Amino acid sequence: MLHFAVCDDEPYMLDRLSAQISECLAELDCRDFRLSRFSGGQALLEAGERFDLVFLDIQMDPPDGLETAKALLRRGDGCLVVFLTVLRERVFDAFEVRAFDYLVKPADPRRLRRTLERALEDLDRRRARSLLIQRGTAWEVVPLDEIAYCEVMGRKVYLHRKDGGVVDYYDKLTDLERRLGSGFFRCHRSYLVNLDHVRGCGGGQVRLSGGGTVPVSRLREGDLTQALLHRMRERGG
Repeated sequence: MLHFAVCDDEPYMLDRLSAQISECLAELDCRDFRLSRFSGGQALLEAGERFDLVFLDIQMDPPDGLETAKALLRRGDGCLVVFLTVLRERVFDAFEVRAFDYLVKPADPRRLRRTLERALEDLDRRRARSLLIQRGTAWEVVPLDEIAYCEVMGRKVYLHRKDGGVVDYYDKLTDLERRLGSGFFRCHRSYLVNLDHVRGCGGGQVRLSGGGTVPVSRLREGDLTQALLHRMRERGG
């Protein structure tokens, strides 16, 4: 389910935009969504929820829309942010927080529909290329191409990034394997490897593009070779 949020300190604008968004989503045949409404940036941040797309009024009592967007960015939610304002010149401020779009109040229905249409397409692509994990009460989006391999120890999964960083969270490797899809291979009972980062295999070890290695079961070496060939065909290699 997609989770949208609207944040505006003017009750009339909050009602109007919420109704417009719901109407546009229905026209775009997006039924599986939830829309949350907030009268200020602080209330949105304190909700402790993860959003896919947030519509933010810029001019609000502190924190204003820009400060709220910066806080969302620092939190690592990975949500899309669309600003709304009566001031066209504030568009330049939107660049520093990587805003998805910038709408002038009152939002033109056709422009709003185009924005939502693009956002839904972007979110579909993100879901296909990213892993959404929960760490405590926070959510984090991890791009699949940044993961070199996954390791399970006890009840925790460790995502080893290609830059050497590690993200840990609670999950089962079997559930993670299903979510990751064919781009990852179960080379060992405790490891999943990103096939795009495999550079060789031998002696019970998989060699990775970053120079590291992960163990591979002797019984799975042949399957790994077939998985690599299939992956190359998928990529047109």
